[in-house]
Amino acid sequence: MWGEIWPLLLVIASNTTYHLISNRTPAAVNPFLSLVVTYLVGAATAFALYLATAGGAGLVHSLSRLNWTSAALGLAIVGLESGFLYLYRAGWGISVASLTANLAVAVLLLVIGVLCYHEGLRAHQLLGAALCVAGLILVNWK
Repeated sequence: MWGEIWPLLLVIASNTTYHLISNRTPAAVNPFLSLVVTYLVGAATAFALYLATAGGAGLVHSLSRLNWTSAALGLAIVGLESGFLYLYRAGWGISVASLTANLAVAVLLLVIGVLCYHEGLRAHQLLGAALCVAGLILVNWK
């Protein structure tokens, strides 16, 4: 059970920390320069963790196993992080920006899961998606 729980706890802790720090990034700083520093620190950390967990696999061999997804994920992450920096600079509150974005993503992934991955959709999941949409409306009601 711990093998299923610890990754979720890591995501929750990291995502919470991410939003708290993104919200505090100075507005006078170019967001893309901030992301360069972020990614340099992230790359160094990830490389150190790779070295610690490689288990004897050579770097060249490990690199040969990569495909397009690593580069595409990098582009998606730049969009995600710069989007949140701009959301906070545009005045979105930390309590609403993440909630709005994550609820919208949850509903979109539900539709993609059904249409593209042929995942089943039960009545309670459809109700949950409807509640998410209602929540999006209510949270952003002015």
